[in-house]
Amino acid sequence: MQSNVERLAPVSGGASVSDFIQLLKPRVMSLVVFTAITGMVAAPGTIHPVLAIIALAAITIGAGAAGALNMWYDADIDARMARTAARPIPRGRMTPDEALSFGSVLSVFSVLTLGVLVNWTAGALLAITIGFYLFIYTMWLKRLTPQNIVIGGAAGSFPPMIGWAAVTGNVSIESVLMFLIIFMWTPPHFWALALYRCRDYERVGVPMLPVVAGPTETRRQIWLYSLLLVPTAALPSVIGLAGPVYAVTSVMLGGVFLYLAWKVRKITEGREADAAAKKLFGFSILYLFLLFAVMLGEHAVSRLMA
Repeated sequence: MQSNVERLAPVSGGASVSDFIQLLKPRVMSLVVFTAITGMVAAPGTIHPVLAIIALAAITIGAGAAGALNMWYDADIDARMARTAARPIPRGRMTPDEALSFGSVLSVFSVLTLGVLVNWTAGALLAITIGFYLFIYTMWLKRLTPQNIVIGGAAGSFPPMIGWAAVTGNVSIESVLMFLIIFMWTPPHFWALALYRCRDYERVGVPMLPVVAGPTETRRQIWLYSLLLVPTAALPSVIGLAGPVYAVTSVMLGGVFLYLAWKVRKITEGREADAAAKKLFGFSILYLFLLFAVMLGEHAVSRLMA
């Protein structure tokens, strides 16, 4: 297997511990782990505390492995983008082979650990997540189509399903709904970033929607996906996955999300346009975190009172 890193200048290697940590994309990993915890706590039934810790550790390692493999393959474009130029491989602090070996070992280890020690439904879902992120999104969709984020977003939507499966051994409508919330959230979240980072993607030839279809169409798509996201995020209260606190929270947060998305659509020029996109991007992270935090809190309180 070869990547596009062959076009990079030779690197020195000698990576530090912090370089390997950076390779794991810890900020992305933290959100993955948090949504997986929510899936585990929301799931019916119980799991032994030791197995729960093992499951979370495996999901964490698997998420980091996917990030490492993504950085390995994308090192050529990372080196030419302002947002990613300081990553370990472009800066010459790590060789591509080190990143590939590290990511591959962690991938196999995490899947086998989850499968053997917890259950193979969760292990298979983790394997699908890593494979989808590397082969479908990173290697194929990202450089091929402006729909890369829409389809590729499935990779980041699996963690609550994995957490749910770790407890129950199966996939249910509740875990699929948690998947759908993250899936619908991903396009407006990432396209908001792409709007004010458009030149980066244009320079490296990645066909993000603002590059291919232009900012006007991107703003329209952000608005449309936001309109789909907000009612989807309210559904857990309808099907009994979440309670009244979540219902109120989802409505309030959804109103803010739609307001910011509408501003992105309407403000089309100058610094104000970039500022609107940045506000939506920043709030979108808080939005998803708070939704899952409230759902997690409701289920935790319910278990304590049972």
